[in-house]
Amino acid sequence: MKSFVRISGLLWADILVAYAFFEMQKYLTDVWKLSFTHAAGILNFWNGISMVLPVFFLFLVEAFIGNLKMLVISSTAYTLGIGFVAMSTPPVLANSTGTCKQYEPQCIGHTQKALFYTGMALLTVGIAGNLVSVHYLLEEQKEKPDNHSNSTRNCLKLPGFTLMVLIPLVGAIALPYIKPWDIRFGIPAILTLIATLLFFTGSFTYDKEQPKGSPITSVCRVFVAFFSKISESFPLKSSQLYRVNGVDSFSRTRFLRCLEKAAIVLPDISTEDQIKKWRLSSVSEVEDAKIAVRMVPMWITFIVCGIVSSIGNTYFIEQSKNMNRKIGVWKVPTQILLLLFGWGKLFFGLLASWFLRKSKTYGPSIGIAVAMIFSILCCITAARIEKKRMGVITRHGLVDKPDEDIPMSVYWLLFQFFLLSGLDSFFEKSVAAFYKCQSPDCMKKYLEYFTKGVFGLGYMCSVLSVYVVGKVSERGGKRNWFQFTLNRSRLDRYYWVLAGLSSVNLVLFVVVASCYRYKNRNAAEDDVAEEEVELGVVAAVVSVVSGANDEDQ
Repeated sequence: MKSFVRISGLLWADILVAYAFFEMQKYLTDVWKLSFTHAAGILNFWNGISMVLPVFFLFLVEAFIGNLKMLVISSTAYTLGIGFVAMSTPPVLANSTGTCKQYEPQCIGHTQKALFYTGMALLTVGIAGNLVSVHYLLEEQKEKPDNHSNSTRNCLKLPGFTLMVLIPLVGAIALPYIKPWDIRFGIPAILTLIATLLFFTGSFTYDKEQPKGSPITSVCRVFVAFFSKISESFPLKSSQLYRVNGVDSFSRTRFLRCLEKAAIVLPDISTEDQIKKWRLSSVSEVEDAKIAVRMVPMWITFIVCGIVSSIGNTYFIEQSKNMNRKIGVWKVPTQILLLLFGWGKLFFGLLASWFLRKSKTYGPSIGIAVAMIFSILCCITAARIEKKRMGVITRHGLVDKPDEDIPMSVYWLLFQFFLLSGLDSFFEKSVAAFYKCQSPDCMKKYLEYFTKGVFGLGYMCSVLSVYVVGKVSERGGKRNWFQFTLNRSRLDRYYWVLAGLSSVNLVLFVVVASCYRYKNRNAAEDDVAEEEVELGVVAAVVSVVSGANDEDQ
C-alpha cells in the first residue's frame, strides 16, 4: 500500500506542473517578449519530443533497465527540470548573475536562458519516462495475501480518486492568482521534489520485474536477416523455415512476402549461430514485422491530427489572452479552459468507448475518421471565432495595442476547445481499440507509443507548417500572415489552411483504411492459419462524412 502511494505521488505532482506550464506561451511572449509564433514553436517542438521519446524509453525499459530504474532517472530529471525552469526566472539569480529582477527581456541573461532550455530538455526526459513506467511499476507491485492490506487499499481508492480531482481543481483556481512567475513555477518544483523524495524512500521495497527483452529487437533482426538473404529464393518447403513452436505459419497474404526470407534456415550454418548473428528469425517474428510495416501508411495520416492538436495549448491560449474572462464579478483564470478541456475529453472518451463497444468490426477505423472530422470542424470553428475576434479588435482600435483588454468573452473559445477534445478523445480510444484487435500481443504496447510518437511528429511539423504558410503568404509582396503580435496576424487564414489539410488527410485515410488488410480473428480462434480479409470501411466512413456535411448545411 505504501508503494502505491509513493509511486502515485509522482502523478499528483505532474498534474500541477501541467497547469503551471499551461500559460508558458504567455510567459514567453510577456516576459521574454518573443513573437507568438516563436513561443508556440518552442512549446510545440518540446511537446513533440516528449511524445517521441517514450518509444525509445520503452525499448530501454524492456531490454535493459526495467521500470524502477527508468522512474529513478525520469523523476530525477523531472525534478531538476522544473527546478531549473523556476531558477531561470529573472528574480531568482539576479544577484548572482548581475542582472535585474524585473520580468523584462533585458533581465534574462545567458545563464537564465541556459537554465531554461536545459530545464525544458530535462522535463522531456521526465515526462517521457513517467509516461512509460509509472503505470507499469504500479502493476508490478504484488498484492500481498493479507485481507487487512487489501481492505486498506480499497478504502484508500476513494481518497486517491478525490485527490486526482481536487489537485487539478486547486491548480486551475489557485495558481493563476500567483502573479510572480518564480513562485508560480517554484510551487510545482517544490511539490515535485517532495514527491520524488517520497518515491525514493521506497526504492528498496518496491517489487520489480527484470527486463525480459524487447520485441523491437526481434523486428530489427527480421530486417537484418532479410537483407543478409536477399539473394535467396522464396521458401517452397515448410522444412526450410524456422519455427519456435513448430506450428506457426505465414499468413496467406502476399503483402511483404519478401520478408519471409528472414525465416529461411541455411543448411551450412547451425541454427544457434544464425540466431546469434541476426541471420535468422522465426515465422511469428516475421509476421509481427509485417504488421508493423503495414501500419506505416496509416501512421502517416496521424501526423495532421497532431498538427491540429498542437494549436490547443499555443495559439488557442494566445487567442484567450486579454479577452474578457469575467463571470459576474469573478475573473476566471485561464487554466479553467484546460480544466473544461479535460472534462470535454472525459465526455467524448465515454462516448467513444460506447461507440466502439457497439461497432467492434469497423468501429476503430470509423472512430479515427470521426476524430479527423472533429479536427476539420475544430479548425473551421477556430477560424470563424478568430475572424470575429479580429473584427472586435478592429472596431475598437486595438490592432496596435496587444496588451489592452478585448471586449469579447473568452468563452467563445470553448467551442473550439470542445471540438479539440473530441479529436483527442476519439483518436486515442479508437487507435487503442484498433491495436487491441489487430496487433500481436507482444507489439501492442509499442504500437500505441509509436502512434503517440507520430502524433508528436505532428506537433513538431506544426512549426514547419507555420514557417511554410508564412513564406507562401508573403509571395507577391503581400504581408506575412504571421506578424510579431497576434492582433496584426491572420491566424484565421492559417486555421482555414489546417481545415483544408485535414480534409485532404481524411480522404487519404479513407483510401489507406480501404486498402489495409485486417486479421480475421475468428479464423485464429479456430486454430486456422491467420487469414487476411479486406476491410470494407469506405462506405461506412463516407456515410459519416456525408452526415457531417449535412449538419453543416
